[in-house]
Amino acid sequence: MPKIELITRINAPIQRVFDLSRSIDLHKISTQHTHEEAIAGVTKGLIGMNEQVTWKAKHFGRYHTLTSTITAFEPPFMFTDEMVSGAFKSFRHVHSFEEKNGVTIMTDLFDYTSPLGFLGKCADFIFLKRYMTQLLETRNQIIRQFAETNRWKEVLS
Repeated sequence: MPKIELITRINAPIQRVFDLSRSIDLHKISTQHTHEEAIAGVTKGLIGMNEQVTWKAKHFGRYHTLTSTITAFEPPFMFTDEMVSGAFKSFRHVHSFEEKNGVTIMTDLFDYTSPLGFLGKCADFIFLKRYMTQLLETRNQIIRQFAETNRWKEVLS
C-alpha cells in the first residue's frame, strides 16, 4: 500500500486554507489539465462531513470516474476523504492543518491500493506513485497561490 506524505507551508490563516482544500471549485481549477469535473453529489462549493462527490477525469488517455466520501471532519484542523468507487482498489486521504505564527502547515497523507494485485504493485513502482505525488503537489501549489493572494475570494465568496 503506497503512502504519500506532503507538507506544504502556506502564509495564510488556517480557516482559509482548510476551506480552500475542501472547495470543489478550487479542486476543478487545480486539475484542469485532467479535464476533471464534479458530476454527482456535491458539485460546487464546500464539501463537508458524510458528503460525497463523483469526479470524472482523464488520466493515461482514458476517462475515469471516482466517488469519495468525507469520513472525518474536524474544522479547521482536519478532514478525511475515502474512495467509495473508482479506479483504485481503495484510497484514504487525510488532510491536516496546523497554524504556527501566521503560517498554516498543511499535511497530506494519501494511502492507496492499486487494483490488479502484482501488476498494480509494478505500476506503483514504475509510475503511479510519482504521478499521484505530482497531482497532489500541483494541487497544493494552487491552494497556496489562492490562499496567499486575494484569489481565495474567487472560490470562497
